[in-house]
Amino acid sequence: QVQLVESGGGLVQTGGSLRLSCALSGRSFGPYAMAWFRQTPVMEREFVATITWSTGRTDYGDSVKGRFTISRDNAKSTVYLEMNSLKSEDTAVYFCAAASKPSVVLRMWDAYDDWGQGTQVTVSS
Repeated sequence: QVQLVESGGGLVQTGGSLRLSCALSGRSFGPYAMAWFRQTPVMEREFVATITWSTGRTDYGDSVKGRFTISRDNAKSTVYLEMNSLKSEDTAVYFCAAASKPSVVLRMWDAYDDWGQGTQVTVSS
């Protein structure tokens, strides 16, 4: 059974930094890509960042470009999201996701087959 376990969320002040981790288990082969999305009670699931597993190609949502960095450790089957210069509007539940098949629309949530339980990030002013 595939599992994605996120960690690293918490409370941080505006301008601060956090690092999220997501460990993937239960697969006999690596995913095509992994990604981070975020969601609030008033906002649909928003694409944050994605990284392809074999080539490390990255893509970012416009609202986080230049502030967030996604990376992966293939040996540990773990993806990270380094978040800097955090703003109050970054407050959300952050979800990790894994895509098992190639896709040209990695910004779309339905490209991903497996999801973590989410981790809360709260940015206070």
